[in-house]
Amino acid sequence: MTQGLLPYKYEEENKPAGMTSLAGLPLYLDLAFALGLPGSIERHLNLRPSQGWTDAQMVLSLVLLALAGGDCVDDLKVLEADEGFCRILEHIDPKDASRWRTTTSRTIPSPSSVFRYLAAFRTEDVSVQGTASVPQSAALTGFGRINQDLAAAVQRQTPSSIATLDIDATLVETQKRDALFCYEGYRAYQPLNVYWAEQELIVHTEFRDGNVPANYDLLRVVRETLDALPGDVTKVRLRADAAGYAHDLLVYCDRGGDTRFGRIEFAISAPVTEAFRAEVRTLPDGAWTALGTNKQWAEVCFVPNELARSKKGEPYRYLAIREPLRQPVLPGMELPFPTLDHEGTQYKLHALVSNMDWAGERLIPFAYERCGKSEEAHAVLKEDLAGGKLPSGSFGENAAWWWITVLACNLNMAMKKLVLKGPWVAKRMKAIRFSLISLPGRIIEHARQLVIRLVRNHPSFALLVAARQRITGLIPAPSG
Repeated sequence: MTQGLLPYKYEEENKPAGMTSLAGLPLYLDLAFALGLPGSIERHLNLRPSQGWTDAQMVLSLVLLALAGGDCVDDLKVLEADEGFCRILEHIDPKDASRWRTTTSRTIPSPSSVFRYLAAFRTEDVSVQGTASVPQSAALTGFGRINQDLAAAVQRQTPSSIATLDIDATLVETQKRDALFCYEGYRAYQPLNVYWAEQELIVHTEFRDGNVPANYDLLRVVRETLDALPGDVTKVRLRADAAGYAHDLLVYCDRGGDTRFGRIEFAISAPVTEAFRAEVRTLPDGAWTALGTNKQWAEVCFVPNELARSKKGEPYRYLAIREPLRQPVLPGMELPFPTLDHEGTQYKLHALVSNMDWAGERLIPFAYERCGKSEEAHAVLKEDLAGGKLPSGSFGENAAWWWITVLACNLNMAMKKLVLKGPWVAKRMKAIRFSLISLPGRIIEHARQLVIRLVRNHPSFALLVAARQRITGLIPAPSG
């Protein structure tokens, strides 16, 4: 028998009920305060927005929106409609200037006030199709310093003397009319991210137009990243795909151009040119060493023309990695990767350049690790958070939105790494929202205390209590 509509209906409460659907979201606000994020925002932005909202309130509202699952400015209306969550915000100490203050009739900034705030990040429109440039803004540089403070706060809790930096660009497709066409033929922006593998943080990012190549002005980005690393980092390694194959960058790293870190080790994919392919064909079978079950690697005596002409190049190591194709290539078929025909066998061919002395069996897997977490971070930014839906046709406003998404991503990683720990570190936002953030609860004020009450025997109750205790342990002791 066909089931009709179930016997229920929707009604609105006619008086405040103190309910929230985001009972776990206040943990992120607690962690932000414990890591000093609001104070860092106030120090480094200092835009003095209108209508009484502080920089910290504006930025943290958008960070919380992204963590809750909102992906556009208008979704702030949903956050404001969560009566219980807003009641929690209203109880944050108004005497502390670094904490939340409610100076308007709203608890969350309105979409119109946020758009006016984002307008302060606009840059001069210098973008031209066919030319590469990255508009700069003093306001946008403040986000880099905020993110630097956040990374340093995480570093203090879980120190690492090594920073393995993974450089990678990602395309953010958009329908904005002012957006430029990327190399894949559609309108997009192409942010360049630098991922710190040991801390699993995006330590630096640069928002770019879609027509800007990933290797554009790459040395400057690397130098800015090195300046942003915490003071107790003593060794840096660099990994990148073929877009990072820039000879000025290789020379800078290999010859110790950075006064703080000296010689920087690197493992970067190299383009498979005809000259490189020709050298690979001359290798005897005995030069190849097994790598895993079906790959092989070999050292290649190869000096590219750029180094040969300058007569200043160092003899970097060039490694070839080949993998037999499982199926023969049909006539006329174009593959999205370079190949090599050798003695009747077709191989997928990859090239790697490095100044490290590790054996290939260790060096090549190390270089391939870049394809894991750093690319996952792109998916988190664009799909799990709000980075894939840009709010404006203005470059500067979109750059600020991207930076705020990066802060949300890093705050979530700090939550997983410093607070939740264990198997939670590997979980994506879908699981975090289901088990931690989007929990139903009732807000109760009793005996001068604010209580978030969950249903009886909820499996996440113990997690929330333990998380709050760990966050308390992260709060720095008062100075003096």
